[in-house]
Amino acid sequence: MPIGVVTISDRASRGLYEDKGGPGIEAALTELLTSPWRPVRRLVPDERPTIEAALIALADQEACPLILTTGGTGPSPRDVTPEATEAVCDRLLPGFGELMRAKSLLEVPTAILSRQVAGTRGASLIINLPGKPAAIRTCLDAVFAAVPYCIDLIGGARLETNPQFCKAFRPKA
Repeated sequence: MPIGVVTISDRASRGLYEDKGGPGIEAALTELLTSPWRPVRRLVPDERPTIEAALIALADQEACPLILTTGGTGPSPRDVTPEATEAVCDRLLPGFGELMRAKSLLEVPTAILSRQVAGTRGASLIINLPGKPAAIRTCLDAVFAAVPYCIDLIGGARLETNPQFCKAFRPKA
């Protein structure tokens, strides 16, 4: 199944900086998921229209049940990933951002500066993640148990997790 992996970075999109966020997401998913999946990668600059277009294409044309972004969630003027995500989502899910920040604050005091959001667009769940691979893993570990059930609820493809790394929550039938 396709999973969207969107790196948002002016420098990486110009080839001035190695993208470490996208590979960090893919490494985490390799451990977290047992369902067969393939990344559908996008590398875009910190430009709101470009971010919105990438998210819309991954949800609407590529039919990715899960879209994970990395980068652009801080307080600098160029960090517009949350605004782009909010603009394309049908519904926001504030609990994702709240929990990711709470877990990240246990590791670094600057996590309070993060503005990560999550929401749905049709049958796709979109989650903003930080740019650093270690922070990506912290955030995914915090919220991933809820991801498969959320995707079930919105009509997306069924994701199975590796219980060694994450036991997905699904209510008993």
